[in-house]
Amino acid sequence: MEDMEPDEIPSEYIGWWKITETSQWSNKSLDAIGPAPFSISEGSNRLRMHYLLAHVTFAPAKAGLSFTWQGAWEFDPLSGSGRVTLDKDGRLKGQIKINQGDQSTFIAERSDAPKELSPDPPRYQDKWQRRRW
Repeated sequence: MEDMEPDEIPSEYIGWWKITETSQWSNKSLDAIGPAPFSISEGSNRLRMHYLLAHVTFAPAKAGLSFTWQGAWEFDPLSGSGRVTLDKDGRLKGQIKINQGDQSTFIAERSDAPKELSPDPPRYQDKWQRRRW
């Protein structure tokens, strides 16, 4: 981490992670719409778990990384924030918050890139277009 720029993501965080458990939400449905990947890079990042699809933006913090996210739970727009730290056992430990809603801690393990990237979060307007006869 020598010569690291202030806004640079530390290399030990970069890559693909799979969320394996949360403290507040059912772990059985983490993969409800596909594996629950969490990508961390300098570029475009995605999060998928339960029925949430989101774009994520990371920033270095005093301890680990902080992040904000925007997406949708099914068709309902949501956003939030969170933070992650790298534990001694090599897993990510973090907290995710939904603006004006729930929050949960989570654990993620390093994983391979998914075969297919998560789709973009659906727009609220798409919900009504599907219901038109």
